[in-house]
Amino acid sequence: MDQAQNVTLLDGGMGQELMARWDRPATRLWAVDVLAERPDIVEAAHVDFLHAGAEVITLGAYPATPSRLAPAGREAEFETLQANALRAAGRARDRAGPNARIAGCLPPLPGSYRPGERSTADVALEEYRRIVEAQADGADLFICETLPSVEEARLATRAAREAGKPVWTALTVDETDGRFLRSGSPVEDGAAAARAEGAEVVLINCSPPEPVTTALDILLESGAPAGAYANGFATVEPLTRGETVDSLETREDLGPDEYAAIAMGWIEAGAHVVGGCCEVGPAHIAAIASRLGERTMRARA
Repeated sequence: MDQAQNVTLLDGGMGQELMARWDRPATRLWAVDVLAERPDIVEAAHVDFLHAGAEVITLGAYPATPSRLAPAGREAEFETLQANALRAAGRARDRAGPNARIAGCLPPLPGSYRPGERSTADVALEEYRRIVEAQADGADLFICETLPSVEEARLATRAAREAGKPVWTALTVDETDGRFLRSGSPVEDGAAAARAEGAEVVLINCSPPEPVTTALDILLESGAPAGAYANGFATVEPLTRGETVDSLETREDLGPDEYAAIAMGWIEAGAHVVGGCCEVGPAHIAAIASRLGERTMRARA
């Protein structure tokens, strides 16, 4: 059977898609503001990804963790924000993709790309469990994503598996050398930790396509299910210094056709799941879906 017929297509990067539809400047919690004040924007983004061909949409709750909300005095909003995210995804599925699956979202807790800024393991595990509890009733599976260290991969996967639903764990890797996580550990160590905790698929996400491809090739050597969804930034280095997303530069060489060609390369290499992360929008997902459809029709012919 042609590999394209066995591939699951994810959505793209919800954060940047919401930023493009939001009419205010970026702040540290701008995506939380969208979820709190305009969940209809979140729903519309999900709908567009479903219309593009996504088979899985991930909750737009990435920034709504207690440890991100607490410094701004907003932790009391946690349950409401999670409920808004679930409602937006559910309505979008009802409108545009009744057969699609909704993925719960377990992100890095205090912030992305800074593996040194972490709570103790016990505290982090309890926070992940709180997120899982809030999302479990509305999620078909969980995606633990953008995890830069072995410990975060282990803890997030463990908490998600406790819900008794499928878990996919996505690791983020060094922007110049995809052999290593952003923490500096070998990518295979992160994958082994996730699989030991019960991850059904291990993916690489939210790094440029070049190191993502390197890391994916390493994962595929094991023969276990693997996948990838890259970002479209030149670098996320400004975010590690505390700047906001509007300081980041979008690559001009990763339009829908260019990105789809890369994704098809991942599929040809053996990837089971592909999609997009930051700066990968509905048009990119539609381009991948189109190529998958064409390849499947050729295989059947």
